[in-house]
Amino acid sequence: MDIDSDALQSMTVAELKDSLRKQGLALSGKKSDLVKRLGSSQSGGGASKVKGATDATLLEDNSDTATKTSAKDNSTESMMNAIELSFIQQLTREPVSTIRSLPISVLLTAVVMLVASTGGAVLLGPNILSWFAGEPDYQLIEFDDQRARSYADGLISLGHPQWTGRLSGTIEESATADYVKANLTQAGMGALIEDHDVPMFEILEEPLLSICTPGSVPGLNSFGACSNADFGREIKNYDHRMDFVLQGYSGSADIRYNENVGLIDLGNGSEESDWPSAAGAVGVIWGKGDNAGNTDLFLAAQENDLRAIILVNVKQNCGELIPDDCVPFFKGVRVAEFEAMPANIGFIMVSKSVGLEIMDMVNNQSALFSMYTNMDNEGTRTVKSVCGVIPGESEQVIIFGAHHDTVYNGPGAIDDTSGTASVLELAAQFGAIEKNHGTPAYTLQFCTWGGEEEGLWGSSSWVEKHRDDLTTNLRLYINLDMNHVDAERGNGVWMFGNNAEDMDHVRGIANRFNESYANLSEKYPISIETLDSEDMPYNSDHAPFVYELNPNDGPPYGMAAGVYGSGSSEYHTYLDDMSRFNEESLKVSGIIYGSYAYYLAWGEVPV
Repeated sequence: MDIDSDALQSMTVAELKDSLRKQGLALSGKKSDLVKRLGSSQSGGGASKVKGATDATLLEDNSDTATKTSAKDNSTESMMNAIELSFIQQLTREPVSTIRSLPISVLLTAVVMLVASTGGAVLLGPNILSWFAGEPDYQLIEFDDQRARSYADGLISLGHPQWTGRLSGTIEESATADYVKANLTQAGMGALIEDHDVPMFEILEEPLLSICTPGSVPGLNSFGACSNADFGREIKNYDHRMDFVLQGYSGSADIRYNENVGLIDLGNGSEESDWPSAAGAVGVIWGKGDNAGNTDLFLAAQENDLRAIILVNVKQNCGELIPDDCVPFFKGVRVAEFEAMPANIGFIMVSKSVGLEIMDMVNNQSALFSMYTNMDNEGTRTVKSVCGVIPGESEQVIIFGAHHDTVYNGPGAIDDTSGTASVLELAAQFGAIEKNHGTPAYTLQFCTWGGEEEGLWGSSSWVEKHRDDLTTNLRLYINLDMNHVDAERGNGVWMFGNNAEDMDHVRGIANRFNESYANLSEKYPISIETLDSEDMPYNSDHAPFVYELNPNDGPPYGMAAGVYGSGSSEYHTYLDDMSRFNEESLKVSGIIYGSYAYYLAWGEVPV
């Protein structure tokens, strides 16, 4: 029959590939190649072969079969696809590589049995053919790690002039969102900043912490020990960020020397019976790793009318950053757990040495204690989300994301400047790819979020705002959070996701990466894991895309993948700066996840 070439030319790339896929034909090449291949098959241009398959020729439909096929409704086609998938699942629950390792006699016997029960229709299906076609011809995208580092340097420069962080809801975060948008626009895509008003604390003044040893000269402290008239007093001021840091959503506290407020040792804070003894005083809790989280501690302080909490770090990073000491770090609380925030209870963490010193000197009555925090933890602030988009042939969307905010007390080079820089580099790569290869099959978005450190506020708010569209069209969300490996301390990257098919492809691409970048794969071993949806960690911005798309708070879940590097001993401290930044390690997750998005969007077209 005559082929309407104009009709084929008018088809989108996604429609052409869908038609080729249904016929078991190769999907590689530019649009002109797809049109030619599909036109040849429709004009009876001979039998086709699947790339990588044996020389077995596929059966062609005779006129009767073609007529019947054209009369099939969608339900029949869906049923046949379900049969194919069921067959694959019955073979094994293991990954694709395991299935292909089965003896060919076993596979052929299973196929013959299936063909006999389905009249041969399944043999022609694309899912079955793919098992014999072998691994797809994955193409690896480029990733410029030096450009990624320049993005990171630019982000770091936007930090607070004193505290260096990009706290959500501040002018520093707003400037960061503008920087991200400018670079997404530079990559050739439309970009939009969206605002979200969320519960967020504000630091109104720099906090203070000190102890004072009263003077010993009689008559000189008649206005009170450690008063301004006590000329013999000795005051030791502790350094904010180095010696102590605020904890997320701390309230305000103004504790003066002359109040002689007691410091009550509450151990690890797990004994409820101990808390009433700290009413009106300051509770000291030793963070040994076995204590309750900040939320439970703050709730207990509120219930028992404490003036403040001092959490002493005696577990994390000890001896790694400073000899014989543990650097204090920032952690938040779960705001939803509180009926009202404890507005007048201060909450700080101190280093191990500071905790030991103040407890020894104050409890031995050789020193008095003072603490000042001026916070607003009862209001809302505006956090930002930024997204750039490459429109696709389909409204189904693949999203790369990272959080652009950091803790207030550090520049956050690893957490998560590394991830945001990776998203910007991927945006630059895909902007260039679109120019060379045209419209992708899927819409691609490159997003960064504020408010992650205080409760995933940016990503959660964005998902809520776009829930209907995401529920229908989210193909995959890929999260890059601390996708960084310390060159000296690190031991690789962990890549995970909740869709077995996606992660099988990621494994295949990782194998190609190992071949092409043997030196990097040796330095940064790659671990890939498929998790059940309910086992996906709820600790970064992938979580809303998995758990919050379904308003019934249950299955079905959204599809997401994530990556963590080796973490950072400097995590959430003032020391998380660019001194240990290893841009080379970003190439691992950037290339592998980027190449998977490329495979989905452009097939096997050479990059």
